[in-house]
Amino acid sequence: MEVAAAKLIGAGLAAMALIGAGIGVGNVFGSYLQGALRNPSAAAGQQTNLLLGFALCEATGLFGLVVAFILMFGF
Repeated sequence: MEVAAAKLIGAGLAAMALIGAGIGVGNVFGSYLQGALRNPSAAAGQQTNLLLGFALCEATGLFGLVVAFILMFGF
């Protein structure tokens, strides 16, 4: 296999982290909404968990994108 083809395949696999991040963000917001609708008085206390979960999911996707760009253009 050529090195260029291996780099592109690796970059595509690393970019798949964006798909996982999108699914994770949906799960985070869905769980928060479900909990807030069941117990509205506790929703304000869970907002920090919501934002932390969102940030971690998005960071995972961005790290995968950075790895994909490094594989494609780095070396």
